[in-house]
Amino acid sequence: MSAVKLKSSPLLAMACGMVNMRVFKIKCPECGSPAIIRKSDWKDKKLASLYCGCTKVECGHTFVYSVEFSHTLSPSGLTGNKLVKFLIDQLKPEERQFALDLLNGQ
Repeated sequence: MSAVKLKSSPLLAMACGMVNMRVFKIKCPECGSPAIIRKSDWKDKKLASLYCGCTKVECGHTFVYSVEFSHTLSPSGLTGNKLVKFLIDQLKPEERQFALDLLNGQ
């Protein structure tokens, strides 16, 4: 009996995130098998607890990983405006006007 490839299999693969998808991969600390993140509990926007379960039936280990933001490698293009606004807000009114004059080329 030959295997029949369903027309929907590429769509199913895309829906399940198996096509060109980079995902955070967790390994079971007991047996080293892949684990699934069952739940994420965000403590802060830079700190989370990931509740995981081993995919190896014989192991069945469930565990929690703590994940935190460490540092920036390349700054976001979205934060530049926030930084400029913060710096301008720290200036006195006359310093702010001087900065605007410099930016306008006057």
